[in-house]
Parts: sequence; C-alpha cells; structure tokens
Amino acid sequence: MVTLVVGDEELLAERAVGVVVAAAKAQEAGAEVHDLVGGKVEPGELTRLTSPSLFGDRSVVVIRSAQDLSKETIAEVLGYAKNPADDTVLVLVHPGGVKGKALVDGIRKTKADVVTVSKITKPAERLDFVKGEIKRAGRTITGEAAQALLDAVGNDLRELAAACSQLAFDTEAKSIDLNAVARYHKGRAEVSGFTVADSAVEGRLADALEQVRWALGTGVAPVLLVSALARSLRSLAKVGGAGRNVQPAQLGMAPWQVNNAKRQLRGWGPEGLSAALMAVANADEQVKGGGADPAYALEHAIQTIVASRNGR
Repeated sequence: MVTLVVGDEELLAERAVGVVVAAAKAQEAGAEVHDLVGGKVEPGELTRLTSPSLFGDRSVVVIRSAQDLSKETIAEVLGYAKNPADDTVLVLVHPGGVKGKALVDGIRKTKADVVTVSKITKPAERLDFVKGEIKRAGRTITGEAAQALLDAVGNDLRELAAACSQLAFDTEAKSIDLNAVARYHKGRAEVSGFTVADSAVEGRLADALEQVRWALGTGVAPVLLVSALARSLRSLAKVGGAGRNVQPAQLGMAPWQVNNAKRQLRGWGPEGLSAALMAVANADEQVKGGGADPAYALEHAIQTIVASRNGR
C-alpha cells in the first residue's frame, strides 16, 4: 500500500499520516514504523526497508519532506510504487509546489492513494474546521460560537485545534454556545494565555511569571499558554518582516493585532525573536509529553523570551 499526502497544511498532513499509520497498527500491533526525512534517505534504503521480513512482520515507512529526495531515490520510490509489497505501508509526504514534482506526478500514475491537504485560507473553511474539531470531541457548536472562537484564537490551525479540544473538555453542555466561548476566553485563554504572552514579549518578567502560575493554578492547559506565547511571537515576526505597505489581511491578522505587534516590536530584533521562538518550540515539546514539569518548561520559556529582547 502506498499513500501520498500532498499539500502545505502541516497539521492536516500530520493527521493524514497518523490515520494511515494507525490503520496499519490496527492490522498488526507490532508493525515497525520507520519515520524518515527526505533529504536524509539514501539510495537503496527504501529497498532495504521494504524487503520481505523473515518473520512476515508488517512495516510502515513514512518519508516526510519527500520533495528533498534525490533523483536516484525518487526513481527507486516510483519503481516500488508500481509494485508495492503486501506487508509494507509506504507513506510519502510532499508539500506541493515545483520541487520534487516528478515524484508527485509519477505517484499519481500508480494505484497509490492520494490525500490532498491544501492550505485553509477562506473564513468559511476555518469555521468548518472549528466545527469539525468540536465534532471530533463529541460535541456540537453553534455558528456564532464557532465564529467567536475563531475571532479569539486566530487563524493558526494548531492553535485552533488546541483551543477546540480544551473548550470541549472544559464545557459540560453537549452543545457549545456563545456564552461558553465567552466564559472560556475571558476567564482563561484570552486573559490568562494572552496576558502572559503580552507581559513576556514586553519584558515584564515578574508579571508574566505571576500570571502563568495563576493560570496554571486555575486549570488553564499548558498547551494553550504555550500556544499564546507562540502566536504573539509569530505576530511580531510577521509584522517585523513585512513591508510598510502590507495590509493586515495579507498577514492573516486583524488591524488591531498589527498595531499591537508594532507597539510590542520596540526592543526586539531578528536574533532575539529567533531565540524566543526556539524557546517556545522547546516548551511546546515539553508540555506535550517531552518533559516531566510543564510549569518549569513554561517559566523557563518566559525567562528566555524576556532575556531575548533587544537581541539584534
């Protein structure tokens, strides 16, 4: 079985890969998963990994960033896709675009499954995404509540997914309405997460640490706090790297968000932003299971963010 996941919406691509891997493991719990990066796959490696096992075990080979495969390896992949092994599942992940297009075109000519995960750009599509996330959590959400959640969280799918998951977990009612979203974001995500983020990017260390401890103490999920930090820093990076005539809509931001970012950019430079974003990425990994103490990970990230201001 060969599956091509093509498109530049990373969250949806990851989920598509997860579905295929989970299906393979459902058929054989002991299936071995080989997770590879295109630029590091050597010629002959795919042949080795897909060769029949002496014990007949099923294996799963995932190749991410398939656009970076060498010409020799692309030829090897296409040859395999024409006659795939019965006991191996091959998943190729390609962002679309010109680079590596020969691989995509070649795979499409085989019997491989093709899953397209195009970037979600239209407001109606984002609303559908929010409704779908809530449905995945076993709940429903009204249209106005979905719009309010989108307005509060923004356009980033990872942040939206995290917010939807936490909102569904924290709301007792089967159907989530506007009041539930307002309570959640005023009492938790907006005040807690984004207040912490504002304090951190503005260099107010004592305030940020006090706020993050309060937020955690009142039950705010660490993933939402990390998400708020990441969103604020990405907004600074977007606005800082944009030209003077760029419109807020081109950045996927509201005018007030752009104005807020411009104000907060004072005291920030490219190197400082890069260091701060790296700190948040590390914290994100820690709070999602990579570390034993989410509170420490958050506090360390905040300290690094504040220390990174004035970085040039």
